[in-house]
Amino acid sequence: MHERGTRLGARLIALMVLVVVPGMSPVLAADAEHGKALYKACAACHTDKPGTIGPTLKGVVGRKSGALDDFRYSAAMKRAELVWDEATLRNYISDPQGTVKGNRMPFAGIKQPTDADDIVAYLKTLQ
Repeated sequence: MHERGTRLGARLIALMVLVVVPGMSPVLAADAEHGKALYKACAACHTDKPGTIGPTLKGVVGRKSGALDDFRYSAAMKRAELVWDEATLRNYISDPQGTVKGNRMPFAGIKQPTDADDIVAYLKTLQ
């Protein structure tokens, strides 16, 4: 009976892992410090200084696309009417042209999903 209880306990733990792990958001495990290092490539265009090539990404999480008054967005970005939540940012970072066709950002995208997660985690710190 003890062996059966041990097997049942092991199965219960395995089931709990299967239920909990798929439900976890990938950003929970993301590394914002690694994202900060990756963001250095983005910072060539996205800074807080006026007149830069891209809009500031400070406070981007939760902001509507094309919403900053001090940046001239492409017509595609203005029409997109996205809200930059974690999933949308992850998609855009991975495939900018696929997410917003016709945007002006000359960037092919981040191909490693974990790198995109890390950049999103870092962007969340820029409030």
